[in-house]
Amino acid sequence: MLVAVTIPAMIKLGNSARSTTTEDQLVDIQTDIDDYFDDNGFYPDSLDEIYNPIPNDPWGNPIQFLNHATSHGKGKWRKDKNLVPINSDYDLYSKGPDGKSTSPLTSALSQDDIVRGRNGAYIGLALYY
Repeated sequence: MLVAVTIPAMIKLGNSARSTTTEDQLVDIQTDIDDYFDDNGFYPDSLDEIYNPIPNDPWGNPIQFLNHATSHGKGKWRKDKNLVPINSDYDLYSKGPDGKSTSPLTSALSQDDIVRGRNGAYIGLALYY
């Protein structure tokens, strides 16, 4: 019985540590993206204009980036519970432990994502945005 309780708790603790690492990683990547903007006057179309290879999150999945100025329509932009975009410049996020995601943060597939919101004023779990 103890094992049945201990193993899920250890997994949750491991994911919590990875989430914190991912938040720090997104802050660093956001800084690099903003430096790119300062140098060029526009945001990159993709992270491979800054990184080779594109960084992975602690779960082994590539960090996701979407430049709003060059995306076609708002369909892929990350959105809050009212389906309002959470950023006006670009989206930057990890798909989290499950490696799955959809545009609305309220979707079950997005709840574990680590997201950048409010143009960088928020970096954290999509569930709490």
